Amino acid sequence: MKEVIIFTDLDGTLLDYSTYSFNAALPALQLIKERNVPLIICSSKTRKEIEYYRIKLLNRHPFISENGGGIFIPKNYFKFKLQSSNFKVIEENGHQVINLGAKYSALRSAIEELKKEGFNVTGFGDMPIEEVATITGVTLKEAKMAKERDFDEPFIFQGNNQETQKLLNSIKAKGFNYTQGRFFHILGNSDKGKAASILINLYKRKFAEIVTIAIGDSPNDIAMLEKVEYPVIVQKPDGRFDPQIDIPNLIKADGIGPEGWNKAVLNLISSNAG
Repeated sequence: MKEVIIFTDLDGTLLDYSTYSFNAALPALQLIKERNVPLIICSSKTRKEIEYYRIKLLNRHPFISENGGGIFIPKNYFKFKLQSSNFKVIEENGHQVINLGAKYSALRSAIEELKKEGFNVTGFGDMPIEEVATITGVTLKEAKMAKERDFDEPFIFQGNNQETQKLLNSIKAKGFNYTQGRFFHILGNSDKGKAASILINLYKRKFAEIVTIAIGDSPNDIAMLEKVEYPVIVQKPDGRFDPQIDIPNLIKADGIGPEGWNKAVLNLISSNAG
């Protein structure tokens, strides 16, 4: 029987967009636990933010931070040596870490350059903890964790569509990339898909056969969704699906955020059992 592997976004997907609750997904989360299905968090959140939710979820599996910037694998999770010509593994605080992202200092320098060019951008690094808490709706404790970044800088931008396109062109001209979830993000040559691919290959070594699922809700999830056999998107708070996500074999879950997540996971696990 094939082993099911699930990759999931957090905000607006497994977590409610406004309350950050995953209560609506508890039945599927319980089934995942009973079946020992690896659940890999793949989020724009920082390492500390993800570790905070991993404790709440009782999750002991690898995770991917900051839109694919870093892969964190619990030590001895895979019973073989992690080595590849494509990445370097370092030991850090009980994890084997694969860094794929740009340096945060370089991203902050790029934000400052954009400001000098006249773009009205404000990154998380420009904001006090209280402002991050206000615009995200999280606690001050979580906002502090959200500011402790390594590979990706979320930012807000005040401008029309034409100005937005000029901004994005300027980001690309500086050698960086961008993506969008709840906020715009400037990042290096990393994305959720590249990080997910590395873990998929490791799971193929761990198990004889696997079947892969990924669940998201925003454009920054597209690269991850494209790497799996069952790509799933959940509805936005207004009940719509993000129109920018248009990939082959896309499954549109019946439900907003964790409600859709729950239905999709229960269905996919039952259809892949036995």
